[in-house]
Amino acid sequence: MPVRKILFAVTAFVLAVAGTVVSDAAEIKVLAAAPFKAALTEEFLPQFERETGSKAAIKFDLAASLKPQIEAGEPFDVAILTPAIIDDLIKSGKIDTKSRSIIARIGAGIAIRQGASKPDISTTEAFKRALLGAKSIAYGDPAKGGAVPVYFVSLLQRLGIAEETKAKTKLVAPGETPQAVATGEAELGIVQASELVSVRGVELLGPFPTELQLYTILAAGIASNSKEPEAANALIKLLTAPAAASVLKAKGMEPG
Repeated sequence: MPVRKILFAVTAFVLAVAGTVVSDAAEIKVLAAAPFKAALTEEFLPQFERETGSKAAIKFDLAASLKPQIEAGEPFDVAILTPAIIDDLIKSGKIDTKSRSIIARIGAGIAIRQGASKPDISTTEAFKRALLGAKSIAYGDPAKGGAVPVYFVSLLQRLGIAEETKAKTKLVAPGETPQAVATGEAELGIVQASELVSVRGVELLGPFPTELQLYTILAAGIASNSKEPEAANALIKLLTAPAAASVLKAKGMEPG
């Protein structure tokens, strides 16, 4: 066969293979609750893209804010929200019931500035003393949603220290509590453990005492009308695989 014909044949083969790869690569849209941001962007999505060749566009927000967006027609392939919201979206036909998967759970805790003194918070009474002894306490504005801020307000009432802590409270935007502690704006911060992973100058003093603990559970589901169900399913399999446990723990979470 003449050299020119051989080169033409090889070029045609390469282009055909390249075309197949491009056509097989998918791009999915992920809507995820803000506490999962570090784990998803720093670990899981890079691995997903390496292993599948697919890409993912992500939007983070409070789970309670993402729900009405989905109900209003926001396009997505994978949603990572709370189980209750996922179940509601299954009932409304937005999410495929067979795709529902529990991903992780995140406990509430107290953040302090790195190197600061560490009061005891291991029991209910010690927890109360630490809050009463702090000069300032930061947490997300409950009016803007968020499971931990809403719960913490009710917890202060339950512990009988709502009035004593009112003057020292600093309400911040969702997700901004770690920064408020790191900059010294607040002495203590009420957070989910996963919020601290990517913030310098702040550390976790410890989780809430067991009897006061609040766990936020994250679940995933695939859109009923997803155009890329195979890629969406591949992401959920990655998030629920046994190997995901070490990543979740490193990011302040526990496997579901």
